[in-house]
Amino acid sequence: MKKAIIFDMDGTLFQTNLILEPALSATFDVLRTKGLWQGETPIAQYREIMGVTLPVVWETLCPMHTLEVREASNVLFHEKLIELIRNGKGALYPNAEQTLATLANDYHLYIASNGQKEYLQAIVETYKLNRFIEGTYSIQSIPSGHKSDLVRSVIEANAIQAGTVVGDRSSDIQAARDNQLFSIGVRFDFAQESELQKAHIVINNLQEIPSALATIL
Repeated sequence: MKKAIIFDMDGTLFQTNLILEPALSATFDVLRTKGLWQGETPIAQYREIMGVTLPVVWETLCPMHTLEVREASNVLFHEKLIELIRNGKGALYPNAEQTLATLANDYHLYIASNGQKEYLQAIVETYKLNRFIEGTYSIQSIPSGHKSDLVRSVIEANAIQAGTVVGDRSSDIQAARDNQLFSIGVRFDFAQESELQKAHIVINNLQEIPSALATIL
């Protein structure tokens, strides 16, 4: 039986919080210079909705902007994120590499993320995650924009018969449930307790995953 683990990226493997504020601040600085934004950068608001798709992000942060302005903001934001990643300003969560190396001996590992392809590729390349990860999948390939459909596409593309989704938000846990997979919630930076309660198991460190899997797979 082909067993797999499907990881979320932001707030699960990668410490997005380290680059979120500088990238978002730089983006809104540009909006201010163009007269398109007044007031503080909505960093706290973004942290609350972390994990939703990017169109929803910009609709939420900038509801008064046109679609064209939102798309331009998203492009600039991602340029800043990727620049910070390439310059080593981000980081994986503690024990991420060791845990992935251990798991890769017994499971097929994949990433399914609401992040854009270029952004995900920057992280994978910077931290050489292809040593462990067999495939990285972006929500950009899914017309519906739903995490459950993204996870389903990973399952179908790789003939996965059993597995677990590891993530920090309700969309990850729901994606596992919708696809008859187990779920492991990670209590990291963007996680919310009310959402984690729906996971089969909740962990505080990635190195807990092997022992957690032993109880559910």
